[in-house]
Amino acid sequence: MFQEERMTLILEHLNKHKRINVEDICKLFSVSRDTARRDLVNLEKQGSILRTHGGAILPPEQKVITNYNDRLKYEYETKRHIGKLAATLIKNEDTIIMDTSTTVQASAEFISVNHCTVITNSINVADILTNKQGVDIHLLGGQLNHEHRFLYGGAALSMLSNYFADKVFLGALGLTAQGVTVSHPEDAEVMRKMIEQSKEVIILADHSKFGNNAVYKVAELEDVDIIITDQLPPKPLLNILNEKNINLIIVNYDGGFYETDSY
Repeated sequence: MFQEERMTLILEHLNKHKRINVEDICKLFSVSRDTARRDLVNLEKQGSILRTHGGAILPPEQKVITNYNDRLKYEYETKRHIGKLAATLIKNEDTIIMDTSTTVQASAEFISVNHCTVITNSINVADILTNKQGVDIHLLGGQLNHEHRFLYGGAALSMLSNYFADKVFLGALGLTAQGVTVSHPEDAEVMRKMIEQSKEVIILADHSKFGNNAVYKVAELEDVDIIITDQLPPKPLLNILNEKNINLIIVNYDGGFYETDSY
């Protein structure tokens, strides 16, 4: 079993049982205590757990996350503007990965190339793309999160290992100097693998995400190539994005945009 698969299963155990210890990990996965400790150290670095004496618990939730339908309604027009611009970055014959973000879903609605391949773990994105000619859809398998309509777990990670993409389009709940964060550990684990399998990482995030930190880290800023948003971030964060050479694209509500590598 790969380490990333084992770490996902550790998180699934924590979601069911609220805590886990080193002995549990050794018995469940037939690994040494040193391996079990390394898994916990890595999960803690990702922000997925809080280590305790001899084990781990889940970190407390920072905020209540609305269900998928409610998320679709929030900043609806802004998401559509961001999504429409993001779709223009998709070229003929691209292989792309799209995550479960509602803003990424908006970009799926505007794909207009003659042919591309889309890999996704989002039920909604796959459904939207069935209406588009020339889009080959690869829906990842795994366990279904009913509320937020995405697939996750060892099966999804294993399938992702077989794909290599030109671009990955990801949403975020938080974006700060500490990196890109989301609210679900299962989602974060799959998103990290999506980044690993892609040449170019594109974050779609409206201005409300700047300065927020959700519970689970997806990526360092160094992993990001492009951020598409609707407003400039606060100056301290903007300076850091410049230092990291991240291309920032700002949409205008008249359908235009401007982009820059520095301000």
